[in-house]
Amino acid sequence: MTRGWLAAWLAVWVAWGVRGEERIFDFATLREGDRPPGWKAYRVGQGADAEWKAVLAEVPPTIKPLSDLAPKYTRRAVISQTKLDATDERYPLFVFEEERYGDFEARTRFQVAGAGIAEMAGLVFRFVDENNFYVVRVSTLGRNIRFYKFVGGQRSAPIGPDLAIGKGEWHELAVRCTGNRIEVMVDGKEGIPALTDNSHAVGKVGFFTKSDSTAHFSDLRLTYRPLESLAAVLLRQALEKNPRLADLRVLGRAGGAGDIVVLAARNGEEKGRKANDAEQKTWDENRAYFTKGKEVTWVTLPIHDRNGEVIGIANVGLRSFPGQVESTTVARALPIVRAMEQRIGAATSLSE
Repeated sequence: MTRGWLAAWLAVWVAWGVRGEERIFDFATLREGDRPPGWKAYRVGQGADAEWKAVLAEVPPTIKPLSDLAPKYTRRAVISQTKLDATDERYPLFVFEEERYGDFEARTRFQVAGAGIAEMAGLVFRFVDENNFYVVRVSTLGRNIRFYKFVGGQRSAPIGPDLAIGKGEWHELAVRCTGNRIEVMVDGKEGIPALTDNSHAVGKVGFFTKSDSTAHFSDLRLTYRPLESLAAVLLRQALEKNPRLADLRVLGRAGGAGDIVVLAARNGEEKGRKANDAEQKTWDENRAYFTKGKEVTWVTLPIHDRNGEVIGIANVGLRSFPGQVESTTVARALPIVRAMEQRIGAATSLSE
């Protein structure tokens, strides 16, 4: 697997380079039996609780040695789930708790090392809680790669192609999330055709196994855009898709409670302003309001979560013109808000 490793890594970096911050977790410095700080074990489903810790394994170097006489493997610490339980619907997760990510790339080197009823290793991402997250995993027993999601505790049907990966081999698994687009790579090549899904916009990242799988993870490399509030993301994406808008504001409750305020706006000075009468009525009455001005006409619309509850307000500014009609102006603004609602997923507040 070391042959071509550097070329594959560079190909991913060039193709996927996300401008922003980078965070690297290298578990080689851990002592056997240790757990890295900031990480938490979860067991989703049934069976024994998960137990993750450092174990020793033979790991190939990231860069192929220049000499054939150089050691092909180094014995070092890796992270593994060590409490094995053959319960079928048992999903041990190991999640980094200290930061959430929206748009990011995550890469890990992994090895499926042991035999059992399941032989799986993968990444969990946009983890909200034990009931809401995404998974990409590889199965050496099933010789496939699959994506699925948990929403409200319900697991979706897995999707993905066959993939010939052998037990005991080291490979790289990478996931990239940009908005609602999900891309998966294995060893620098497309693992699953690009997906779009609106269930989870933001969350934590970690490792995944199933049942009694013995999987090793040598590291985790994250490249990410510093997290914006959901309101800021909705505003930015709406302006990118609708550059001719005269103005745009997104309102909601700061921290999910309290007064309704401007959470994000094209004019940054408006951030924090309390809702005006039209905005407050839109929230209270769950209906659109139309306000025509000399230069800008405002359409104020409720933003709903996936349960149909009002979670925010969009104040869409369109250029005024003679003969402007309320019905057609509102109809122009509605698709902008519908696109926002598709992006919200499982969020309960636009200030997240």
